[in-house]
Amino acid sequence: MATVLILGATSDMAAAISRRFAQQQFNIQLAARSVEKLAPLQSDINIRYGVSCTAHEFNALDFQSHEPFFHKLPVKPDITICVFGYLGENETARSNWPETERIIGTNYTGAVSILNIVSAYYAAQKKGTIAGISSVAGERGRQSNYIYGSAKAGFTAYLSGLRNRMYREGVHVVTVQPGFVYTRMTENLTLPPMLTAKPEDVANDIFTAVSQRKNIVYTKWFWRWIMLVIVMIPEFMFKKMKL
Repeated sequence: MATVLILGATSDMAAAISRRFAQQQFNIQLAARSVEKLAPLQSDINIRYGVSCTAHEFNALDFQSHEPFFHKLPVKPDITICVFGYLGENETARSNWPETERIIGTNYTGAVSILNIVSAYYAAQKKGTIAGISSVAGERGRQSNYIYGSAKAGFTAYLSGLRNRMYREGVHVVTVQPGFVYTRMTENLTLPPMLTAKPEDVANDIFTAVSQRKNIVYTKWFWRWIMLVIVMIPEFMFKKMKL
């Protein structure tokens, strides 16, 4: 029975992803900073799906702990899904470096740190799958969230390069590009219902992408075309827009 590692497992999206893979009889490893918060999800998965579900302490911003964390896992995962992220507040971050550092560290540096370790292990095994949740916000900087967007842009580029590097090693890398998603992270935002996905939508798309070895997946699917239009807007026009 294959095992899936969920990094950042306390989020709504992570819970949906965990359940989606557990439905298909994958064993689940939940990893998060607050292990005690994982207990209800762990218990639910164990009972509801009859698979092994374990909880492990993981801090995305404690880079030095990443290697010991991965190597101490009792069973190495066949699939690793990097879910953790931090939206932050752009205007606060502009004048508050710790907020900027947290946004960049969580969305880019922490993800690169742990996935470097995971990908090196998979390369040695000549197999494995990595899925990283980035964001359409990384496809073009906007005044409302360009610090978050810049970190996600870096993560998207990292996943693209990692996919290119790992292909010859037999390791598959999936880039997940959600648009708006109803989660606790976005609960204070007014989101357009027609454009906004549920965590379960992201989970279904990730499961399909992993199963079918897709390279890039957008949730909802039409965000691929929305972002294509946005990226094509000339800069002299784009800089005047309030986005």
